[in-house]
Amino acid sequence: MSFTLPIGASAPRFELPATDGRKYKLVDFTEDILVIFFTCNHCPYVIGSDEETRKTALKYASKSVRFVAINSNSKNTYQEDDFDHMVSRMKEHKFPWLYLYDESQEIAVKYGALRTPHFYVFDKNRKLQYTGRAVDSPRDTSLMKVNDLDRCLEELTGGKKVSQTVTNPIGCNVKWDGKDKHWMPADACDLV
Repeated sequence: MSFTLPIGASAPRFELPATDGRKYKLVDFTEDILVIFFTCNHCPYVIGSDEETRKTALKYASKSVRFVAINSNSKNTYQEDDFDHMVSRMKEHKFPWLYLYDESQEIAVKYGALRTPHFYVFDKNRKLQYTGRAVDSPRDTSLMKVNDLDRCLEELTGGKKVSQTVTNPIGCNVKWDGKDKHWMPADACDLV
């Protein structure tokens, strides 16, 4: 059984293709804070919160914070989660982050990704400072009362310790390609 990364853990390394035609490694990102989040193309919780995530990414871009999205969902469960649909989605929405494809799902297992979306915030030394949700109502952000990701980044960029380091990610389960890969069923899509 796998578990999500504990606070203080080092960011697992990766080398993954992106929708911009390049491959990226963890070491390619030199910003003071790195936000890695597991996402996909079809999940209503992702679609519902993408614009809030965009606002947060743009707000902190000038403060040496980099956002990197990773899609690990099996294209065999949802065809719209394949790489071609990722490229189309980035062209259409022009999100301010890189969008990487973890087709083997190895990186999702290493990070212990539970949901889409699931956020991991790393400091300059790439030690985990926060993991969980961005907002408390990702499917409908008009009902949002808390933006945990914004609070975390406000604290880190202000030189403070993160006041709440772990929250439950809210969204669809990562769609695993095979029963033995992880602990979540491939067809689940519900709230935590």
